[in-house]
Amino acid sequence: MGNGHAPVVSTGNGHAASMGNGHAAIPLTRLDNADPYLLEELILAIERVAYAGAFTLGEEVERFERAFADYCGTDHAVGVSSGTDALALALRASGVGPDDEVIVPANSFVATAEAVTLAGARPRLVDVDPVTHLITAEIVERNLSRRTRCVIPVHLYGRTVDLAPIVELTRDRGVAVLEDACQAHGALYRDRRVGSIGDAGCFSFYPAKNLGGWGDGGAVVTNDALLADRLRLLRSHGERPRYHHRLPGGTWRLHALQAAVLSVKLSRLDGWNAERRRLGAALRQALEDCPAIEPPVPPAAEGDHVFHLFAVTAADRERLRSELAGHGIASAVHYPVPIHLQDAYAHLGMGLGSLPAAERLAGRVCSLPLFPGMTDAQLERVAESVRAVGAAVAREVSGQRCP
Repeated sequence: MGNGHAPVVSTGNGHAASMGNGHAAIPLTRLDNADPYLLEELILAIERVAYAGAFTLGEEVERFERAFADYCGTDHAVGVSSGTDALALALRASGVGPDDEVIVPANSFVATAEAVTLAGARPRLVDVDPVTHLITAEIVERNLSRRTRCVIPVHLYGRTVDLAPIVELTRDRGVAVLEDACQAHGALYRDRRVGSIGDAGCFSFYPAKNLGGWGDGGAVVTNDALLADRLRLLRSHGERPRYHHRLPGGTWRLHALQAAVLSVKLSRLDGWNAERRRLGAALRQALEDCPAIEPPVPPAAEGDHVFHLFAVTAADRERLRSELAGHGIASAVHYPVPIHLQDAYAHLGMGLGSLPAAERLAGRVCSLPLFPGMTDAQLERVAESVRAVGAAVAREVSGQRCP
């Protein structure tokens, strides 16, 4: 999903602002400056790069690429400049281009479709399952055409797509599966890391992600050596050796400063994800019977959810957000306009009503605070505020139905 990041609420000193009632505000997420021990280690890594004076590719990037490939369970990881570029370059390296179609869920950040456009192909925007908010094999099968060259399942909010049926469906048709794992670092599907199951997997390292850098960054992981080699050429002017250009590429490199930051944080990712899972399960349980609010359903037995975002659907989203703001609790909407209704894709001719599940979600979905380091007291404050709004909306709706 490229850089479809959660808005970040943080003060300059890493502390949430104080509320007039004595409660500290609860941000949607928390950045590295809130953890002084992590921050100290990251600054030391930045200093190491600065003293070495090697900022573009080089040893730091290669070290992180090896570690990230090992972590994902793939033979290769190629660092690039953003999650959007990871998707676009992976498509180009796979030979996707003009006259090709790529199946993309409309309930995603626009970068998933933008990458297809940047590769010169046409996004075929499709609906999603109304319960999981994700693409399914049945949806893919209904939308396959003779021009379909690739499918991009999006592990949205950190929840894993049911990939096995999609891979099985596409394998014999010569259709590639490119995982958009930009919001699902470290998530597991059938005991394998996301990104390692399709032909390639793409990640964003935007600061608010589960594994985030100090700016834009991304990576493509794959077991295909030829694909990895082509990606390395494309990200840096198609150059090999110096000043010899084998194909038209560009400047889409992961920089050494980002790689150094990511190397430090990668060792903590599993611990952070475990905390996200615990918090997500607790918040889901606290909202399970909340009227007018639907918490995310638990992941399937063979799937996972690492809660990059905790997204509920609300009967009256704007009221929910307003009430939360009044209690000093941040929220956000991911995403208010489905891709097929964006001006950028009006030329596809898909009007209102084309993809009803994605459209309904766009009008109701709301992201609540959830982040490593969130306290049980903060979680209960969020749950209490959401429950109060849900109960009030339910009473009003019930009253309107009475004669």
